[in-house]
Amino acid sequence: MRISRRRGEDRVLTVPNALTTLRLVCVPVFLVLLAQPDHEGQLAAAFLLAGLGITDGLDGYVARHFDQVTSLGKVADPLVDRVLILSATIGALAAGAVPAWLVAVVLTREVLVLAGAGTLALVGARRLDVSWPGKAGTFGLMFALPLFLMGGAPFRWSGTAQALAWVAAIGGLGLSWFAFAGYVPRAHAAFVEARAGRKTEAVVGPSQTAPAQKAPSQTAPSQTAPAQGPPL
Repeated sequence: MRISRRRGEDRVLTVPNALTTLRLVCVPVFLVLLAQPDHEGQLAAAFLLAGLGITDGLDGYVARHFDQVTSLGKVADPLVDRVLILSATIGALAAGAVPAWLVAVVLTREVLVLAGAGTLALVGARRLDVSWPGKAGTFGLMFALPLFLMGGAPFRWSGTAQALAWVAAIGGLGLSWFAFAGYVPRAHAAFVEARAGRKTEAVVGPSQTAPAQKAPSQTAPSQTAPAQGPPL
């Protein structure tokens, strides 16, 4: 069973991985729409971002319920989430849809997570899976950012969208930082474990790779002398 599960996780062509790739490909499209003059593309960018946020929750559901969890997805999904959130947050700030302090709080958390993940990768530590609060926090932010964009666009329900955006943003930020607080001790344990493994390899490595050689046996002269017969 373990072998078959491992082979299943080595797959690349799965529905969740396709949805993750779609999110990544749509990031430039989102930025182009947001860069249109006079906020002409802001509403379309908001709807596109909302759709991408739905795919973020959908790919996890499909992966878990249809046995499509893969090693690639475990790495690519959170990375693409980071790219999408950073792009959407900076783009929304440039469009004047979100306040600078909110962007600073989001970016601080994202930078810390990326720095921690990079450090663990450098020391060869085991990968840490994304926790449920982390995924929920990401989904909350992905829900809030389109609403902020709608609130700043010429939209009939812009006031309602702005109010809902603040509710989703506060909830998403709370869950994100809660997940980060749980990530810190797990990351520290993985870091210590990786460093201990390296020290162990450095100590026992040479003795395992260089087999001990037997010293050539020397025969004593008394053992090589011919035996004497009985006295005549």
